Formats: sequence, C-alpha cells, structure tokens
Amino acid sequence: MDLKFFSSPKTTVAAIAGIFVAVGYVVFTFFDGDPETMPAWEMVFGVLMPSIGLLFARDNNKSSEDVGLKKPPAP
Repeated sequence: MDLKFFSSPKTTVAAIAGIFVAVGYVVFTFFDGDPETMPAWEMVFGVLMPSIGLLFARDNNKSSEDVGLKKPPAP
C-alpha cells in the first residue's frame, strides 16, 4: 500500500504532534487522581480534526508530481 502522506514530512510531523497532544491531554486528565475531572472534549476535537487534515495535506514546496498524485507530462 502506497501511503501518500509520508511524502510531505512537514505536515505529517505537525499532524502527529497534534494527535499526540490531544491523546496525551485525555490520558493525563483521566489519570490525574481526581474523579471529578473530565477532558474538555471540544478542545480535544478542535485539535484532532485539523491534525487529521494535516495528515493528508501536501507541503507547500511539493508539487502533485513530486508526491505521486499526478503523472508528469510526457516529453
């Protein structure tokens, strides 16, 4: 399986960082020792949705041909 989102490392790293931040926040909120504490789900989804979009986004300095989405014109 050819995953195109690994061909744009800048946006992929930003997406993975956002996902780690959201998941880490949820984990630390649940295990902070206070049973009354709940995560702010609107913040979690507010970080996760753009991160998923960044996972499939293309870097600014990459063309469609560079990432394999479009075949270069024949000579």
